[in-house]
Amino acid sequence: MPAATRKVTLEQARRIAVRAQLLDGSARGVFETVRRLGFLQLDPVSTVAPPQQLVLWSRLGPFDPAELDRLLWVERKLFEWNAFIWPIESLPLIRAEMQRIRRANTLARDRWRRDFLKRNAGFRRYVLRELEARGPLLSRELEDRSTPRRGKHRWYGSRQVAQMLELLHRRGDLAVVGRRSGQRLWDLSARWYPETEVAPLREAERILAEQRFRALGVRLEKGEWHAHPDLSDAPVPDRATLLSPFDRLVHDRNRAKALFGFHYRLEMYVPPAKREYGYYVLPLLAGDRLVGRAEPRFDRKTGKLELLGAWGDTSRLDEILAELAVFLGADNGSDVLG
Repeated sequence: MPAATRKVTLEQARRIAVRAQLLDGSARGVFETVRRLGFLQLDPVSTVAPPQQLVLWSRLGPFDPAELDRLLWVERKLFEWNAFIWPIESLPLIRAEMQRIRRANTLARDRWRRDFLKRNAGFRRYVLRELEARGPLLSRELEDRSTPRRGKHRWYGSRQVAQMLELLHRRGDLAVVGRRSGQRLWDLSARWYPETEVAPLREAERILAEQRFRALGVRLEKGEWHAHPDLSDAPVPDRATLLSPFDRLVHDRNRAKALFGFHYRLEMYVPPAKREYGYYVLPLLAGDRLVGRAEPRFDRKTGKLELLGAWGDTSRLDEILAELAVFLGADNGSDVLG
């Protein structure tokens, strides 16, 4: 059964949301933080740091990114699937989703996946055979034996190896088993994932939805805020940090607007002349309020952390950037370039 909820005021909802996302200073360790949040989103853009690292930094402060790699690739307490990092205990639930993807035939993208695999049955067998014999492998270490593509895909170009790997990954045939120079290493899932049961799909969907609700803390229903029953609405400590654009506190832009009165969008894909703020601007959280925004950029060639712009209440920004510089190993320390 879904968790019973309780109606709360907007002020209570803010405090609960911040606490639920462990942005109140209560986060303890990389593994426990991922478990409590449910997952971390992956994205290749790392203007400051990769989103999965920035989300952890916002909660833990400076931490060792090697710990995240160790949990993924050595201890295997975490795993990567479908552009998210999950705790291994969620694997039975994700396996239910993998089975659903295998069987799905309703939406246009479902039919496209089936048609692609049918047209490229020989290519699929080649990929699985090569990985069984030589894996783990990078995408570029596999030949493109696919049927010719008409034109170029906006992400994959004319080569279809990555597309095949992604499809087989989502279906549960392949696993991401490491990174080499930032590129994913692929292998057969049977050699990487531990043996587990597959949860019934409806049960898996129910559990995952409950986990998401608990991690978010509150939701808006017919103009009223409803809170998860297990979460505290006690005052949030006076703590300030910057948030990744993919942070779940602000990921739902409409929710962030309703909860904090904070209009936010990521303007990477907006033409420069039409940007209101900047290319990769981060919200600034102080206590239980979103009070401003800043555009830091870490130049990996020079090792400098730069501040390209700041807006709103930035009275806490210097201390935040000093902590961020320590995390990034920026050689300008607390002297962030403005």
